[in-house]
Amino acid sequence: MAAKLNRKAVTHARKLIESGKVERDVRDDWSEHAPTADQENAYIDKHGFPAFAEWHLGRDDEQSEGTKGSVSFPFGDFKKIHRCAVISLESRAAQHGHDDIRDAAKKLLELMDSD
Repeated sequence: MAAKLNRKAVTHARKLIESGKVERDVRDDWSEHAPTADQENAYIDKHGFPAFAEWHLGRDDEQSEGTKGSVSFPFGDFKKIHRCAVISLESRAAQHGHDDIRDAAKKLLELMDSD
């Protein structure tokens, strides 16, 4: 995957944090808190794919635009940013050499933890 940092998603995540829409959960909670495929599809149907993409720090321009495969590194449940998701995606980004995504996640965690 050729994931690049989705700057619109970073802006969206910062706005969520600044407005207090943060779930301060722990690292291993993301598997339970992540939206299901049905919830993702419902969100896309209601808000459109560009809004869905703003919940993902990664984008892959090699994939077909407007498909779930074109976005990666989700960080929330369409209501709040989840600390556990950012921790998880920071680790995965580092493992796969996506340094820009890893660094953005670190900054988001710092912002969440500074409150």
